[in-house]
Amino acid sequence: MSPAEEAGYRRVVMAASRLELNLVRLLCRCEAMAAEKRDSDEWRLEKYVGALENMLQALKLQASKPASEVINEYSRKVDFLKGMLQAEKLTSSSEKALANQFLAPGRVPTTARERVPATKTVHLQSRARYTSEMRSELLGTSAAELDLVLQQHQNLQEKLAEEMLDLARSLKTNTLAAQSVIKKDNQTLSHSLKMADQNLEKLKTESERLEQHAQKSVNWLLWAMLIVVCFIFISMILFIRIMPKLK
Repeated sequence: MSPAEEAGYRRVVMAASRLELNLVRLLCRCEAMAAEKRDSDEWRLEKYVGALENMLQALKLQASKPASEVINEYSRKVDFLKGMLQAEKLTSSSEKALANQFLAPGRVPTTARERVPATKTVHLQSRARYTSEMRSELLGTSAAELDLVLQQHQNLQEKLAEEMLDLARSLKTNTLAAQSVIKKDNQTLSHSLKMADQNLEKLKTESERLEQHAQKSVNWLLWAMLIVVCFIFISMILFIRIMPKLK
């Protein structure tokens, strides 16, 4: 490697190390602010976390970036801080506690002075705080409000019971009506089948009578034709015998 290339490589390594050092410093500052009690109008931590995301993306693009395990640990801590800020923006303490359960703090301390990862400590503190808020909300509810809630639930149950009773009555009425219609249809169908059987029997009887009548008509016609033929034959014979005598 030439001296110029070696100098360039050292500058790249130093730039990457400086960027990582600034990221670690800002990360430690964010973890310390997250562990402190902050006002509702505090805006610096959110801005710092946004800057951490930008620095982390720039560090990932560096040629001499840290090992993948280190990058993943940085990403884990930044995502934890970002999720913590989003959970704090929720309205109810129950929603905050639920969102806090899905957060994953860092596994490795950010600095050597830490025995336990700061994000893990912040996670435990926020969980205890949200649990305390939920308990305060439950204990702060007055007896009148509890009676009102119970009365509303009772009214709702009574309304549902009435609706279910009306539905059962309507279902029973519709079932009886359907049974009556089906019964009438069955009776009509039985009557139609009976009439069809009677008409079939009548049709068979009339067919037999028509067939007999046709046979009788054919017999009479045959006899009539035979008589006519015989008459014509006899007439021809008589005509033949009489004609020579006339000549």
